[in-house]
Amino acid sequence: MREIVLDTETTGLDPLAGHRVVEVGCIELFNMVATGKTFHAYFNPEMMMPAGAEEVHGLTDDFLADKPLFAERIEELLAFIGDAQLVIHNAQFDIGFLNAELERTKRPKLVNAYVDTVSVARRKFPGQRVSLDALCERFGVDNSARTKHGALLDAELLAEVYLELSGGRQRDLGLAPELEGRGAAFLVVPHNRPVRPPRPHAPTPAELAAHAAFLKQLTDPMWLLAA
Repeated sequence: MREIVLDTETTGLDPLAGHRVVEVGCIELFNMVATGKTFHAYFNPEMMMPAGAEEVHGLTDDFLADKPLFAERIEELLAFIGDAQLVIHNAQFDIGFLNAELERTKRPKLVNAYVDTVSVARRKFPGQRVSLDALCERFGVDNSARTKHGALLDAELLAEVYLELSGGRQRDLGLAPELEGRGAAFLVVPHNRPVRPPRPHAPTPAELAAHAAFLKQLTDPMWLLAA
């Protein structure tokens, strides 16, 4: 199953009031494993950045001045998304902004199925905080680099949170393709807990005697029949 974890940054909270998308970040998952494929772009919003929005994501007018318009990279974005299921934190916000941008370019709205991780977290942890930072803290996901909101970074963090919300990844079985065949040193351990080495055990004389007595009780054991 192919899924796209997606996040946006914008100039404000309401696309109907003319606010625009200024950043999109996407992470591809296949069967709940990150493939390493991403889409990331900044956009010139064709408007001044409000101070409140700049405080959230740190994207300034000067930084965005030479970035492409959303319409210039829309085909690349749509091709990356394809028909994959989307995974979004507070999906209505991001989908609303993306659909507003699509409407400006006379394109149809997104029809992809989606998972809203805010709704999932609220059902799983009723009455608890379900912000991305709160869920990172709950699941032990390192978000120390998140000093400001950033679409690609937030998508990467959300991918980790989504896997935990879905029951936790099988870290020793669900390896990304680039890690296959590289040995146990590359396995990811839940919450960075160290792997304990196996503890050797030498049977005592009493245990050996008990084992021999048990074997005498067996009738036609398979290993003797095979011999």
